Amino acid sequence: MTAEATKPRIKITYATLRNDNEELHALYEAGVQASRAGLGGHHQNFIDGKWIDGSAGTFEARSPIDRDLLVGTFAKGDRSDVQAAIAAARRAAPAWRRTPWPDRLAILRRAAEFISERQMRYGADMAFEVGKNRLEALGEVEEAADLIRYYAQTVEDNDGYDHPMDNLGDMTVHTRSVLRPHGVFAVISPFNFPMALSTGPVAGALLAGNTAILKPASAAPLSAVNLIHALEDAGVPAGVVNLVMGPGDTVGEEFQSNQGIDGIVFTGSFEVGFKLFKSFSTSWPRPCIVEMGGKNPAIVSRKADLEEAAEGIMRSAFGFGGQKCSANSRVYVEQPVHDELIRMLVEKTEKLTVGDPIDRKNWLGPIIDQKAVDRHQQAVSEVRRDGKVYTGGEHLTDGDLARGFYVEPTVVGNLPATHRVFQDELFAPFTAVQAVDSIDEALRLANDTIYGLTAGVYSEDPAEVARFLDEAEAGVLYVNRRAGATTGAWPGVQAFGGWKGSGSTGKAGLSRYYVAQFLREQSHTVVD
Repeated sequence: MTAEATKPRIKITYATLRNDNEELHALYEAGVQASRAGLGGHHQNFIDGKWIDGSAGTFEARSPIDRDLLVGTFAKGDRSDVQAAIAAARRAAPAWRRTPWPDRLAILRRAAEFISERQMRYGADMAFEVGKNRLEALGEVEEAADLIRYYAQTVEDNDGYDHPMDNLGDMTVHTRSVLRPHGVFAVISPFNFPMALSTGPVAGALLAGNTAILKPASAAPLSAVNLIHALEDAGVPAGVVNLVMGPGDTVGEEFQSNQGIDGIVFTGSFEVGFKLFKSFSTSWPRPCIVEMGGKNPAIVSRKADLEEAAEGIMRSAFGFGGQKCSANSRVYVEQPVHDELIRMLVEKTEKLTVGDPIDRKNWLGPIIDQKAVDRHQQAVSEVRRDGKVYTGGEHLTDGDLARGFYVEPTVVGNLPATHRVFQDELFAPFTAVQAVDSIDEALRLANDTIYGLTAGVYSEDPAEVARFLDEAEAGVLYVNRRAGATTGAWPGVQAFGGWKGSGSTGKAGLSRYYVAQFLREQSHTVVD
């Protein structure tokens, strides 16, 4: 499959997208037509270089835009399918490990080009699959391609992670430090970034010389299928990358318990990720890269540009319906400017258009499923009892919206600082605002969480900014960012990884250190 005719002429990222680019919209509409033509198709697992049906039958994926819209039927794997994929990956591992690293990079870079060429179709598929608006979906597809490109560059910059060491003056001794692959990695990806958060860890594993098996979220399998097509077309050898779709209680559990898996990457909730982290290693430690959630704060000083702050909070709180681990779900604002910030934030929120994200005019689409709607509505109910809903809060069911999972973006406050909505990750378009007496109090409350993914501050005082950068307990920090208080990152621009309960390794995705997590160090000393 190629799409040269619809390849965009500009680089589309989250930071450079514009809704007034008519060429982009024309290209995207062509992608939508191609995607619509393919909806409802059947998609198989990919094991040992072959597309095959699942041993447990099939499952359906339906669009959150309209529950009657069938995205497709997908192969439903069971433990035997995972075992077959592990066997294939282990057979392929020695030859792939011995493939010179420049050759591995060349193959993966070809895959990146295929992803970029197919950006419009893949973006439209993603919009139908998870309800992203066109700008978010197109940005994610190009991010996936750039993850491959940037990670390949980091391998090249490190000479394939093979470096000479000292010999203490003895010219007959030659010692090198070499990073070598572990073997077979399992990758469990989430629904909210179905292409980027599949591509990043799979590419990291493959570039490092490992083989990989991908299990996507059952709510978002089509983007994973698209990724595998790009890798296959680029020439990744049979068995090096495999795809097994199906439920976590069978496919995921087999990944966790099978000793043929040498390492695992999981992106998802803290509860599931931490359980996996504690139980994955049995006979000996195995790499377990868990990238978990966030309860991300923004701090607004009395010395802030309030218009800038309100815009950044709105974008980060409600982009993709708050279904980002980096969503700005809580705000601490100094008391003297609290009311004005609320007024501006409410005004901006009420201008957002909610509806079918395939339609250009709509900024906010549905959330992923009925459970997400129920979670949003439960939080709103608790706030109506305990505090104040400043705007939003409704489950939208007028007309065609009743066919999907639509809720209003919601701003709440007048609550105790210990209230649940300041603590629990809701994964919905919902942000809670708390007035504070000082930056001291704001920082204390911002850090009072098990999570530590992202955080932002708005202040025109350099001393306050410096203190935030020194004391905020999160892996990704933003200062005075109009484009998003706590969201938005790009490979090679912002390293994206969490502290505390948001991540397990202290190393970030999108960064120069990411691929090294898929490798282990070995010292080679050779005496003449």
